[in-house]
Amino acid sequence: MRTRIKICGITRAQDAEAAAALGVDALGFVLVPRSRRYVCAQTAARIARALPPFVASVALFMDADAQTVRDTLQIFTPSLLQFHGSESAEFCAGFGLPYIKAVAMRDPVDLAEESVRYADARALLLDGHAPGQMGGSGEAFDWHAARAPQQRLILAGGLNADNVGTGIRVLKPFAVDVSSGVEHEPGVKDLAKMRAFVEAVRRTDGE
Repeated sequence: MRTRIKICGITRAQDAEAAAALGVDALGFVLVPRSRRYVCAQTAARIARALPPFVASVALFMDADAQTVRDTLQIFTPSLLQFHGSESAEFCAGFGLPYIKAVAMRDPVDLAEESVRYADARALLLDGHAPGQMGGSGEAFDWHAARAPQQRLILAGGLNADNVGTGIRVLKPFAVDVSSGVEHEPGVKDLAKMRAFVEAVRRTDGE
């Protein structure tokens, strides 16, 4: 199976265009004001409108109130929502769009329990940060300690071109999600790093 690729923390149109040209499947827009990769809804909408067909846009929220999410979606309607905080399954499902739920993996987590709790999520995104912290920290978690539930998994946290192949071999995720591992600085992507990451994923898929 081909491993899907999401590049998160997109803030610039040129980075989105370059990622799409490399064959990336999805781009993430961080709508969390305290993030170093924050973009406003207007900017996310402008960049997403220019994406070619079949490249998904993902709006990332973290413990936003429902009205904030609704107001954002009046301006920017993504393909998927991604929730990174302590949001309930009922909250995540309440906006009429499919969603991904991030799970903080720095501390021990019962993924089977999370899979039941968020049974209607399109996938669980396993990230290396601690509960209550933002993703994009560049920190990986113990991939061998994760026990995959009967649900699609997205591997995130500390990925780069050098280690993504190992992560795919260990967890066999549906997709991988990278941010800091393909950056020049927070929110500014590096074309050479993006290309190397995509090539590493494809090389591993071909093994």
